[in-house]
Amino acid sequence: MGDVDSPAYVPGHGLLKGRTAVITAAAGAGIGGATARRFLEEGARVLISDAHSRRLKEYEGELAGEFDGVDALPCDVTDERQVQALFDMAVRVHGRLDIVVNNAGLGGTSTLVDMTDEQWSKVLDVTLGGTFRCVRAALRAFRESGSGGSDGSGGVIVNNASVVGWRAQAGQAHYAAAKAGVMALTRSAAIEAAEYGVRVNAVSPSLAMHPHLVKVTTPELLAELTAREAFGRYAEPWEVANVIVFLASGYSSYLTGEVVSVSSQHP
Repeated sequence: MGDVDSPAYVPGHGLLKGRTAVITAAAGAGIGGATARRFLEEGARVLISDAHSRRLKEYEGELAGEFDGVDALPCDVTDERQVQALFDMAVRVHGRLDIVVNNAGLGGTSTLVDMTDEQWSKVLDVTLGGTFRCVRAALRAFRESGSGGSDGSGGVIVNNASVVGWRAQAGQAHYAAAKAGVMALTRSAAIEAAEYGVRVNAVSPSLAMHPHLVKVTTPELLAELTAREAFGRYAEPWEVANVIVFLASGYSSYLTGEVVSVSSQHP
């Protein structure tokens, strides 16, 4: 099968007009940054966060030069106080919270026999623990709003999982365990969140290319992973962001507790 060119970028259609979103790990590169841009193009107001303060400030400036309704606050999702401050700011600045996209995660490559407790714990704490802290903070905010979204249309949480939560990949035991945990957390949270009128879903991408991935992945592994893809190419981050837009919009109003594969690699 020959390579297939990336499709044309999809313009916004106002699917999130008037909604306010918090997006973690959104300092420009990758899925988080692409999601922030897509949300703004769809009419949302966004509060972006990231543990990297300099990159976050730069991306905030870039987005603010093109859109209204952009704010930013650095946040390390392993720190509960910073997580709570992020959600407090969303309500304080915009008076409401409608959508939360939990994109923060940490990878790494190590065989299980050589993996240290520190490597295991760090990946689990950022990727699974961070998602848990943000889901908890979001549900508390939605519960306090009394309607699961201040306009009565229902709050939404979208978590970022990964196909490695379903399938085996050498050197990724910690990341795979964390992402499988994100999937299980999503399903359990959805059952509890229904009481507040909140939907909780997840996306499960395979390979979405961005500059930081190139820095931490060998060309050989990237070529191998790309070859597994049905279209013979990696995903553009905005292609994953489009699915997140769908899950955040009214088009998925009856969808909750689901993990949507943005890939051909669902087992």
